[in-house]
Amino acid sequence: MPTSDQTAPSNWNVPNALTVLRIAMVPFFAWALLVDGGDSVLWRCVAWLLFVLAMITDKIDGDLARKHNLVTNFGKIADPIADKALTGMAFIGLSLIGELWWWVTIVILVREWAVTLMRLSVAKHVVIAAAMGGKIKTVLQTLALAGLLLPLRELEGNLEPVGLALWWVSVVLMAAALVMTVWTGIEFFRDAFQQRRAAKAPASV
Repeated sequence: MPTSDQTAPSNWNVPNALTVLRIAMVPFFAWALLVDGGDSVLWRCVAWLLFVLAMITDKIDGDLARKHNLVTNFGKIADPIADKALTGMAFIGLSLIGELWWWVTIVILVREWAVTLMRLSVAKHVVIAAAMGGKIKTVLQTLALAGLLLPLRELEGNLEPVGLALWWVSVVLMAAALVMTVWTGIEFFRDAFQQRRAAKAPASV
């Protein structure tokens, strides 16, 4: 019979490398977004490109890890850190350059990190799977952030109405993301406390 050491996947694999790459991209993304206080059209586009590339690597590394059985303890910890670092920097950066109200950023980031810490605190008792609402929340956040990262209100001429329309679409997506973020956060804590209470309850005889 093979030992656990023989069957456990190595941390040195492509999915983990992509996760580390995503973490390494965060400071470059932040710098590009904040050049000239966010007024540089060129660097805003660079920041958008880095954000999109990072999101693509997030999808790829997850698919690869599951398909080839390369899920590791390192990946379980590093992957959510990479995600939270990138999206967190996007929210903070957009607020710093005046594209997003600070209260929106604070509400969303407090929820995200609170859920992450809660997952870690109850991990020994229960494992809470990602719900469909959480996945919808993530998609809405990603689309809204991608739209707001682009300098859509800086477009001129014939592209000005198009840019303004896309900016409003991004604002609506962000509003939907905010609602879903708060709602799924409430659901998560409700389910976490219920499952933890059930796990600690003595078995009936």
